[in-house]
Amino acid sequence: MSVDVPLIDLLPEEDLRLLAAGEHLRPWLWLGAHPLQVDGVEGVRFAVWAPSAQRVSVVGSFNDWDAQRHPMRLRAQSGIWEVFVPQAAVGDFYKFALTDAQGQPLPLKADPYAFRGELRPSNASIVSGLPPPVALPPGRAEANRRDAPLSIYELHPTSWRREGEAFPDWDLLARELPPYAAALGFTHVELLPVTEYPFDPSWGYQTLGLHAPTARLGPPEGLQRFVSACHAAGLGVLLDFVPAHFPEDPHGLARFDGTALYEYADPREGWHHDWHTLIYDFGKPQVRQFLCGAALFWAERHGVDGLRVDAVASMLYRDYSRPAGEWIPNIHGGRENLEAVALLRHMNEVLGREAPGFITIAEESTAFPLVSAPTSSGGLGFHYKWNLGWMNDTLHYMRELPLFRQWHHDKITFGLVYAFNENFVLPLSHDEVVHAKGSLISKMPADDRPVEDMPPAVQATPHRWTPPGDWQRFAGLRAYYGFMWGHPGKKLLFMGQEFAQTQEWDFQSALPWALLEHPAHAGVQQLVEALNAIYRRWPALHRQEAEPTGFEWLQDQDREQSVFGFARRCQGEATVVVVSNFTPVAREDYRLPMPAGAAGEGTWTVLLDTDAEAFDGTAWLSGRDAPRAEDGALVLQLPPMSTLFLVGGDPVHSPAADTAPADANAPTA
Repeated sequence: MSVDVPLIDLLPEEDLRLLAAGEHLRPWLWLGAHPLQVDGVEGVRFAVWAPSAQRVSVVGSFNDWDAQRHPMRLRAQSGIWEVFVPQAAVGDFYKFALTDAQGQPLPLKADPYAFRGELRPSNASIVSGLPPPVALPPGRAEANRRDAPLSIYELHPTSWRREGEAFPDWDLLARELPPYAAALGFTHVELLPVTEYPFDPSWGYQTLGLHAPTARLGPPEGLQRFVSACHAAGLGVLLDFVPAHFPEDPHGLARFDGTALYEYADPREGWHHDWHTLIYDFGKPQVRQFLCGAALFWAERHGVDGLRVDAVASMLYRDYSRPAGEWIPNIHGGRENLEAVALLRHMNEVLGREAPGFITIAEESTAFPLVSAPTSSGGLGFHYKWNLGWMNDTLHYMRELPLFRQWHHDKITFGLVYAFNENFVLPLSHDEVVHAKGSLISKMPADDRPVEDMPPAVQATPHRWTPPGDWQRFAGLRAYYGFMWGHPGKKLLFMGQEFAQTQEWDFQSALPWALLEHPAHAGVQQLVEALNAIYRRWPALHRQEAEPTGFEWLQDQDREQSVFGFARRCQGEATVVVVSNFTPVAREDYRLPMPAGAAGEGTWTVLLDTDAEAFDGTAWLSGRDAPRAEDGALVLQLPPMSTLFLVGGDPVHSPAADTAPADANAPTA
């Protein structure tokens, strides 16, 4: 043993007891590497949980990676090993050297609680001070209320912007992303996982460093500056969080102390066939402590405003993606993973209690009940759930040729059958623009008619689109976005789709910002800005999104013309009517039933027309009759392939509503 290692107990007894029992709310305060002073000597306290190891040492740049220099001491029956190393300091590289219960050496392990790691392909942990607590942003609880507007800009931070082949850093993102997203009117940004991960093509979803921001973007303190910049711009920050599974890299959590410590031991529970990853042992208290503590860490120490929890369905079901005979039922003989249910409820309860105003969003693809209901009502306690069924159905509809959409009418209407069962987010996410699925604009059919049969504006200026039939692609995407922003549910749009990126997303390349030089792409971006503005300005569009009283179908039976109309309302505020025409044929004097309680006569005002010239549309509506109420119906002029937002009388800005965002363009270097 090195003579310079003080033989003292470093972890307080009460914290040690809580850590050993898996009951500590903030295990990262004690486990991992913490610079401190002992008896006037500067150094680093290292602590790691490895109950089945026969011997543990810390090795690193401070001791020439010599496992004999700094052996760690096992504290009683806690399973926790600790040591104070006077030579160690912030910036030193380190790992843990363990031998299993039979005395066999294991691969050197990175620290599960490290606050910083090396840039891949290297994988050592780096001594880094515990990030200071971040004060609760003013107004966060109000901004994250369920009746507040929530419009999320989802992005992959290492490919949003790049300077050459290099990754951006947090400071570049802090300069450019907040003003861009805020100008487009988004309320939040959501980052694909930024916890440290070894494999670039996983996009961060195969993470091994649940407490360490990835080195790809620079030191951890840069993330705090980025979050502060977002808050200063009025944006909330959400992070993708992956508590479902982890990769089996030898330096990671797999068989950490020679046993299945973090994962289920039986492959029928612990191996994920789709992703070839290991599944956390959700029933082990110390694993629950690790996962829930990490979630609280991002809230308290990096100041983020919420988590989108990945792959929740894979956690909830023991037979998820498993054939018969390759899964183990729960204690009642069922398929639900009761341990995962308990973990998710506990995590949401802890975050709700310890981080006021913090929100959690579940990516859950099944009909598991009460995902977004409070735990006190038997729910999982999430604030929101992704509505993947709505996304799949509506994109299926939009991929159909307009002539054939009448036979897929239910793909648009079915979502309202269950729209109020949960608090939903409507996600047009990264998953829909990769793996040969194409971009959103590529899913929209082009107009294959002769130019002389296309709308007059296309006939007059066919050069605006190349080929001319692409006018319909852009019009279809704009109409779809209008339908989405009018539909009940919070909004999420993946980066690049706000300006109709033509190619599917490539995680190794920056977004094709040059597309904004083309009016059609710039028009889609301007539309997204306008949609966010009216979504935030008009309470009827966001305040009662999860309540049936906030929605009324006005037209859901017009299959032949592929027209849909509905009213959005909330108590004490103006009703907004949304009408979508999903064919390239204009509908003149279209009669739409009036919303319940609306005046039978009078004028109506178009708040937004997705076919307007401002969005590089055909401007078909320009100069035509204004909407009017007549004999119990709204008489409308419906542009081809468009969505209209209307309000009765003269539109007034509600004093309770948000303000419109500033203009947005491409970010500048």
